[in-house]
Amino acid sequence: MNVLWVMAHPDPRSLTAFLAAEGRRALSAAGHEVEVSDLYAMGWNPVVDAADYAHDPAERFLVAAAAKKAHGAGALSADIRAEQEKLDRADALVVQFPLWWFGMPAILKGWFDRVFVQGYAYGLSAPDGRPLGYGEGFLSGRPALTVVSTGGPARLYGGRGIHGDLDELLFPLQHGTLYHSGATVLPPLLVPGADRYTPEDAESAAKELRERLLTLWTTEPVPFRPQDGGDYEADRVLRPEVAPGRSGLGVHRA
Repeated sequence: MNVLWVMAHPDPRSLTAFLAAEGRRALSAAGHEVEVSDLYAMGWNPVVDAADYAHDPAERFLVAAAAKKAHGAGALSADIRAEQEKLDRADALVVQFPLWWFGMPAILKGWFDRVFVQGYAYGLSAPDGRPLGYGEGFLSGRPALTVVSTGGPARLYGGRGIHGDLDELLFPLQHGTLYHSGATVLPPLLVPGADRYTPEDAESAAKELRERLLTLWTTEPVPFRPQDGGDYEADRVLRPEVAPGRSGLGVHRA
């Protein structure tokens, strides 16, 4: 299988980089091919710009429409096309980053902004004309694992921790991006207390990562509700009888 590993950390001596190297080594030893997008090492440009889409500056820049037009015409910038080609080859996706201010580093957010464009990653239709999304899409059938490191201990990212539940912090990525694109989203791997890791801690985290990687295709995914599975009305709002009396992010998990 071919695995695309997308990572975002500015220091090649970081725990993130160490774990990425260990993870890639484990996948390779198991017979998988691994492609890497190390965004800082690549000098990835995270900023959406009209030049990405060969857009006429005399016209209003409607980003989604311009991206869709450029994708259809083969006019996306070369760096975007290269990342899309990696995704096209991938049978699985690993996204690895430190949690900064409760989200992805800007360089990684910019990777999704520029690569997951309309006409490629969303705005697609099934053969019967249904719009694809939330369980169906260009990543259908492909597992996606998020590996996230934090400065604080794990208990602060539990259901009662002051930083908030990790699953809810990662909801925009896990549900809004990966699941919306059709991926089989796996439970995230949390690497807590990253700034205070000892060599023993790092090896323990690497062991856990190896185990997760070698079960990419067999791990039970996060049970998000598919948009056309019967739980949602035609307007994509949950039916009254589904999770009655509840609201919030958790209701979108079966």
